[in-house]
Amino acid sequence: MKKLLTIGTALAGLAFTAVGALAADIKPAVLYDLGGRFDKSFNEGAYNGAEKFKEDTGVEYRDFEIQNDSQREQALRNFAKRGMNPIVAIGFSQANAVEKVAKEFPDTQFAIVDMVVDLPNVRSILFKEQEGSYIVGMLAAMASETGKVGFVGGMDIPLIRKFSCGYKQGVMAANPKAEVFENMTGTTGAAWNDPVKGGELAKSQFDRGADVVYHAAGGTGIGVLQAAADAGKLGIGVDSNQNNLHPGSVLTSMLKRVDIAVYQAFEDAANDSWSSGFEVLGLKEGGVDWALDDNNAELVNDEMKAKVEEATQKIISGEIEVHDYMADQSCPM
Repeated sequence: MKKLLTIGTALAGLAFTAVGALAADIKPAVLYDLGGRFDKSFNEGAYNGAEKFKEDTGVEYRDFEIQNDSQREQALRNFAKRGMNPIVAIGFSQANAVEKVAKEFPDTQFAIVDMVVDLPNVRSILFKEQEGSYIVGMLAAMASETGKVGFVGGMDIPLIRKFSCGYKQGVMAANPKAEVFENMTGTTGAAWNDPVKGGELAKSQFDRGADVVYHAAGGTGIGVLQAAADAGKLGIGVDSNQNNLHPGSVLTSMLKRVDIAVYQAFEDAANDSWSSGFEVLGLKEGGVDWALDDNNAELVNDEMKAKVEEATQKIISGEIEVHDYMADQSCPM
């Protein structure tokens, strides 16, 4: 039986044991991407991980919400000058700033989510978003009554195409005759924070016959889920568990465990077990998943649960290979 991975249970395996001298020596910090800490999605996952670490250890952290791209480098440098360590940057757009500032402060530990920065003091954390998207794609196809489903992405970049491609593959695995509509919100950072346009794009897909729409659009996706609720259709959330935003209208959420990545970075620094390099977190590692709770329990029947659980195990074993758009920018269906 599938169970929702809550922050509490997911982080139980990361139970912090060294609350003494080592924990007191670290001064962790988080730099959020555009959209801010309370975007109900990607950034908020990072915030939740930092808050959980603070709750477990009593260690305070600093964070900062950028308002424009020019603030990235300045914020990282200010953190480093003030002795913050480790510093976790959220989002691929932080890469250039992390690379520059990490070189200036070689004794400071940095981490970045969604991009690789190849420096000896940087940990790069990637996710297999395509695997989680495949699973929610299967759920979308099985829940759809019209055989038509949709996808609304944020900024049109390969990373978001990675979500889209995995989703389409999952849809087609569950219903080879399905039709998938797709729209991207824009080509600049503003695409992450435009819920009005997100709602408009979702409505256009509903008007074409879609009855389930998955978003990977940050704050823009709040508009997608609202449009689904208003239309009496189903939305699918992303990154954080968004089932509670519109109970009974959100089919599920594709969980991207940025919270675990942030918590682990803080804990490793405190325990003097920091490692650089890069790591990739998928279904096998618990880095992605799908959410089931009281808000969507009536939308996912036992047959749907059994089929996605079977697919999950086949992905973990390698029997099912989900295409990685970042490695090969095509999307075989």
